[in-house]
Amino acid sequence: MKPGGAAATLGKPAAAQQPLRGLFACALLALIASPADAETITGGQYAAPVEHYGHFALGRPHEYARLTASTSSGQRHSLELPKDAVFEDLAPRLVTLAAGEPPELLAIVSQRNSGSRLALIGLRHGRLEISAQSPPIGTPMRWLNPVGVADLDGDGKAEIAAVTTPHRSGTLRIYRRKGKQLLEVAALAGVSNHVYGSSELAMSLALPIAGRMQLLVPEPSRRHLRIIALQDQRLVETAQCPLSAPLSGAIRRLSATEISVELLSGPTRIELQDCPASQESPQELEAPVR
Repeated sequence: MKPGGAAATLGKPAAAQQPLRGLFACALLALIASPADAETITGGQYAAPVEHYGHFALGRPHEYARLTASTSSGQRHSLELPKDAVFEDLAPRLVTLAAGEPPELLAIVSQRNSGSRLALIGLRHGRLEISAQSPPIGTPMRWLNPVGVADLDGDGKAEIAAVTTPHRSGTLRIYRRKGKQLLEVAALAGVSNHVYGSSELAMSLALPIAGRMQLLVPEPSRRHLRIIALQDQRLVETAQCPLSAPLSGAIRRLSATEISVELLSGPTRIELQDCPASQESPQELEAPVR
């Protein structure tokens, strides 16, 4: 090869290599760009209301056969459930459980023979699919209401909190993702964050209190708000906020120390530092499933 000359490859003249160089350059750029440019879910909604399940915990028409997701590339994708299942929910929630993971949709799926379960729905190879799910409650016409998605133990990965059977003996359950499963890791009885037939789903909240994420969930009469933390794989009540009337609507965060609550008597503001600390020793409902 002459100094400064172009090298030939596989015996072909240098001029013939220009298209190949361009092809490899394009492929390399595609590989570099693909993680950032990959199609991701940006939102979702339910469609195709149905009547065949017939529980209507949220009132009509909130049982649906189809979920539709919009994506960063402007596409829309749909997921249809089997005939014996429905989305018993108002709207799917856009969540990310850990940094670097693609957004997914958290939904409530109810099945005729087994009741409700949590389902994470992701985009794989241009198609929506259930990527992970919790065990079903196990009884038909039994529902659950998510509290929130938050890193409750400070490990950098979010847990999913939900109240199962909030209309009767409600139980707060914490789930972690493990492959295609949402596994229960802690549970605590004595809560209720929904009134049967109501479309209000925001009667509980995950929020930072005293430097850590905690859960604000009413007890069954909804006259007290329980502040609950995940400690050493157990749910511990750290404080209780008494209410002047039963909770009837949403809990909203106003600042780092203040929330608003909708009571039967009207809206009220609560300073969280004024809620008395709990004195009772924490009791775990059952050994967590790991």
